[in-house]
Amino acid sequence: MQVQPGRYRHYKGPEYRVFAVARHSETEEWMVFYQALYGDQGLWVRPLSMFVESVEVDGKSVPRFALVEAEPGRF
Repeated sequence: MQVQPGRYRHYKGPEYRVFAVARHSETEEWMVFYQALYGDQGLWVRPLSMFVESVEVDGKSVPRFALVEAEPGRF
């Protein structure tokens, strides 16, 4: 599983900026570090496995987060 830095759209519509993928210090689980691009622009982490999974919407499988624009040199 790979996630690159850039802007992503959540399946519900809002956009987020992914900064990096990092490993949890206790569990060694891979986590995605990202920021909301709306509202208070909060910072978030989510397990990588959950970030890249598909969800069912109206009977159709769609990615939870879809890449809008890669930003490889930004971070």
